[in-house]
Amino acid sequence: MRATEAGLCYLDDARQILARLEAADEAALGINADPRGHLSVTAPVMFGRTFVMPGIVDYLQRYPGTELDAVFLDRVINLLEEGLDVGVRIGELPDSSIRALRVGEVHMVVVASPACIAAHGAPSDPRDLHEHTIVASSAGNFDAAWRFHPGLGEYPLRLQPRLKVTTNDAALAAAVEGFGITRLVSYQAVSELQCGRSQLRLQEFEPPPLARTHRAS
Repeated sequence: MRATEAGLCYLDDARQILARLEAADEAALGINADPRGHLSVTAPVMFGRTFVMPGIVDYLQRYPGTELDAVFLDRVINLLEEGLDVGVRIGELPDSSIRALRVGEVHMVVVASPACIAAHGAPSDPRDLHEHTIVASSAGNFDAAWRFHPGLGEYPLRLQPRLKVTTNDAALAAAVEGFGITRLVSYQAVSELQCGRSQLRLQEFEPPPLARTHRAS
């Protein structure tokens, strides 16, 4: 028993259709193909500039068929409403159906310049900060009160800043110039701490670490 000419043609057509379906599935899944298309990423300003941007540049150089929008803001925005694909967040995340992956921890730290400490002394207790010049940043979504852990429990310390700024790098700059004491997320002060232009204060009273989280919609 042999296939007719029409049957052989039908078999060949069916094989081509199946092959095209398989190729379409692979194309949709990105199998055997470099990433292509548009991606939107958001992160806090200083963290994005320091840690996310190098990865973005590397990604774009590695995959020429991609385009990317980097949205660096010191406020939390809704990924779905703003049409963003990936977000890096610092702090506790609210309950959500968005997938998230914990990638590290950071701390809230109090920093001051050596000149400031030499002129006004170093605080040995959080309450000593009432006697110092305070620089405060409104960036991010952190409580305006500075929170500390004095052994057991937690208490908020409400201070009256002499200087208020809207960005963390501006607060750090004022502290480095010796104007006063400020509070930042640990990664924001790394370079100034390493070169000795600022110093950590009240480390023994630091609150628990904050989670640094990568989110994808």
